[in-house]
Amino acid sequence: MFDFHLHTTVSFDGEGTALEMAQAAANAGLREICFTDHWDDNRDTGYCTNIFSLEEYAHAYDNLEVPGLKIRRGVEFGLSATNQYLLEDLLKQRSFDFVIGSVHYVGPFDPYEAEFWNGRDMRGAFLSYLEQTLKCVQKQTNFDVLGHLTYVCKSPNSPTHEPLLRRDFEEITDEIMRILAKNGKGMEINTSGVDSAGVFLPSADYLKRFRELGGEIVTVGSDAHYPSRVGQYSKEALEILRDVFGYVCTFENRKPIFHKL
Repeated sequence: MFDFHLHTTVSFDGEGTALEMAQAAANAGLREICFTDHWDDNRDTGYCTNIFSLEEYAHAYDNLEVPGLKIRRGVEFGLSATNQYLLEDLLKQRSFDFVIGSVHYVGPFDPYEAEFWNGRDMRGAFLSYLEQTLKCVQKQTNFDVLGHLTYVCKSPNSPTHEPLLRRDFEEITDEIMRILAKNGKGMEINTSGVDSAGVFLPSADYLKRFRELGGEIVTVGSDAHYPSRVGQYSKEALEILRDVFGYVCTFENRKPIFHKL
């Protein structure tokens, strides 16, 4: 099994050390993991910026080894429609095996926080998030997979906690996935939504449609921020990918590796 979305104390919100998370992965029977700490760099807009220390990152991961576990080193970059040059700057400073591009902000607000939901109904909230995601994938090209496409429905501050259904937003979600496929980018099936929204992020029907639109690259990530969640629901996610794609991807030196399921 694989988990290609993990955060440690290198991230501003991580609660497990690199060694604790890696040992948890080995104990859960995982074969390969990738650390993908947050790099949300919004200095161009003046919105919230959360980035890690490259020195701390190197100290935590570069010499980390756990028997029987392959460890990759990545980053989760917070996409905006205007910060692509900041991603380029980061990639000049440090090489990574894997880059997740995730949309964490709509304007100044993170949908995970209560402020985002003020004055918005559910459809308006979902649509504004998807519109921002579309702008980002239209502008950004130097990431490997789009993280948690339906992240907005994961929020504990959602008024109804309902999932973001593809059938309600087919036109815009198709366009997002069409651009990803055209540009050779992948999609992540993020398992963190199971406990918060009752669905994977995104759910299986998105993955099926991504495949129909020519998408080829898919990864699995728990988005764990503490050891007990490492690899959570990965087996179930792989079962979905077995039916839809027949494989799952990992990454090394920004190149996808296809593992038959």
